[in-house]
Amino acid sequence: MPNQDITAILAARHHDPFAWLGQHEEGGQAVQRVFLPGAQAAWIETPTGWEAMQRLHDDGLFVHWGGPLPSPYRLRWQDARGSHERHDPYVFWPVLGDLEIYLFGEGRLYEAYRHLGAHLRRQQEVDGILFAVWAPNAERVSVVGDFNGWDGRAHPMRVRGGSGLWELFLPDLGAGELYKFEIRHRDSGAVFVKTDPYASAFQLRPSTAAQVVDSQYQWQDGQWMQERPQRDWQHAPINCYEVHLGSWQRGADGAFLNYRELAARLIPYCQDMGYTHLELMPVMEHPLDESWGYQVSGYFAPTSRHGTPDDFRAFVDACHQAGLGVLLDWVPGHFPKDDWGLARFDGTPLYEHADPREGEHEDWGTYIFNYGRNEVRGFLLANACYWADCFHVDGLRVDAVASLIYRDYSRKAGEWIPNQYGGRENLEAISFLREMNIILNERQPGILTIAEESTAWPMVSRPTYVGGLGFSMKWNMGWMNDTLAYLQENPIHRRYHHNELTFSQLYAYTENFVLPLSHDEVVHGKGSLLDKMPGDTWQRFANLRLLFSYQCAHPGKKLNFMGNEFGQGREWDCGRGLDWWLLERDWHQGIQRLARDLARCYRSLSPLHDQDFQGEGFSWIDCHDAEQSVLSFLRRDRQGDFVVALFNFTPVPREHYRIGVPQAGTYREVLNSDAPAYHGSGVGNGPQAAQDTPWMGLPYSLELTLPPLAAIFLTRA
Repeated sequence: MPNQDITAILAARHHDPFAWLGQHEEGGQAVQRVFLPGAQAAWIETPTGWEAMQRLHDDGLFVHWGGPLPSPYRLRWQDARGSHERHDPYVFWPVLGDLEIYLFGEGRLYEAYRHLGAHLRRQQEVDGILFAVWAPNAERVSVVGDFNGWDGRAHPMRVRGGSGLWELFLPDLGAGELYKFEIRHRDSGAVFVKTDPYASAFQLRPSTAAQVVDSQYQWQDGQWMQERPQRDWQHAPINCYEVHLGSWQRGADGAFLNYRELAARLIPYCQDMGYTHLELMPVMEHPLDESWGYQVSGYFAPTSRHGTPDDFRAFVDACHQAGLGVLLDWVPGHFPKDDWGLARFDGTPLYEHADPREGEHEDWGTYIFNYGRNEVRGFLLANACYWADCFHVDGLRVDAVASLIYRDYSRKAGEWIPNQYGGRENLEAISFLREMNIILNERQPGILTIAEESTAWPMVSRPTYVGGLGFSMKWNMGWMNDTLAYLQENPIHRRYHHNELTFSQLYAYTENFVLPLSHDEVVHGKGSLLDKMPGDTWQRFANLRLLFSYQCAHPGKKLNFMGNEFGQGREWDCGRGLDWWLLERDWHQGIQRLARDLARCYRSLSPLHDQDFQGEGFSWIDCHDAEQSVLSFLRRDRQGDFVVALFNFTPVPREHYRIGVPQAGTYREVLNSDAPAYHGSGVGNGPQAAQDTPWMGLPYSLELTLPPLAAIFLTRA
């Protein structure tokens, strides 16, 4: 027996353990070799019974000579932890097929999550777990866990040619096992332990081991999934409730709620409030609560803070059965530097660029994915497919798209590397985003992808075949910034900032926009939305009602962060639940009633949503009344029905205010944000017949009273 093999096995440095361990022919005889670190004695099962194996080395190396044994055969051994009996893992055949290995290397194994990671399977009539991981610069990779005392010598893996993939089928193991990978770098000899990039579940932080899971979930959302591809989402109401599951509500003892508990509380609330979709801040596993999930360590695992993967499946399923879509925040732009995670995974910059000018976000203290590497791009593409395929999510909101598409994002001169043409565009990331959108829509028709993108990059939400990035929608950060800046002005000064409201119509239809009032506006010292509003208590609440009404009427789909809908008074804190006790107060009850009624109007009045993305769905009545800080416009649907929307951005009621309307008939208020039900002053209008007085270029007109700091919506009775 070659001493170099024995030395390499004992030192856990053998690059091909299957070449020596297991069953082989030598000298015309069959030989079975096993390495059981720490074992005092070992036995092997033969057709005639159990036979003792010969000790080759005190560290636990054993051999058996004789006739060939039918594989797989079982082993018994005794060590300090007790007696054990399992099949020999080094007699099982390779599992990963040539096609899977080829597609993985091409970055086109879109179901890589079914092949890499840890999966229960039956191999050669034996149940166990297949482990597979990509580590091309490793000399040796081992699976470690409770099942082998976390000893990297016990279960070195099989390398699959030059693909960089390592696999090992461990028989007689089942769901619940905790594991990691121990990796030895081929050049430096450094040994380190990493968690599984493709793991389906993890221990609760601060522990970092991956866990083998076996999903037994039976979906009940067949009707929803069957109907989704046929939905005309561009002309439908989309009103998203953005939620951080860890701080929407907490248990009585301050503990996190389980996904199923959240479903029982959150879904009825969303139904009552009239939301069409839940947008969840990242549910992927992450080590730091204060990152809100945006520094992901487990891309394929719902965070264990709220339960198991099947618990999360039950959450999504319940949403669908209640008629509620589920969107996930997804973070393909960067990942944390934790030494047990993706960072320097096999001892080299594997998932990230080596050069910090390409591979690091200094602002965030994170690494940037290397989108030009096939296996890395494939990791992210498979991850996007995973959440759509295995969890039935209805869309992904892609975080910080600007940080992907620009090489100089948040960098000074000299801190970034131009692309091959000398430009600042990250061509590899752009190609990745386009491919992601194409693949998702091919595999899951009707799925939505939404870009959080804050620059003037063109055609973000236009199809890839016309040169766009292929997203369904894009957040309208310009509308959000301008609107909040305007409303933070003292009403007496708003006349000088009127263009901040009207400017959005110059670009409103260049993209499919979402109007976001998101978590980003209520953190980092920005205060709550209520805090941003000027004036005394009455004016602050009136301004907030006016903001939500303006968002409802303005073209674009809607998004509001949790707490906005009842006037959360303090800045968001991820470490505790929202201040639901505020709803004991009239002011906050009024905000919540208005949010509910606005959602009802938005869903039931087709002019408010039917042409959110078409200029034909909007026309000004008067955008020039800066002196009185009043705006008025029409929203239309494709059938010609319309809603008249008026906004008074001052605390001064405007009496005898004439506006033009396009048709004769009686008009009535369908919403007035100053109504007593919302804790407003109650100024408003009864039904009015249009007068034959042309006004503002329209053939008829109404003479109205505009309530202070308020919006009114009117329709023909």
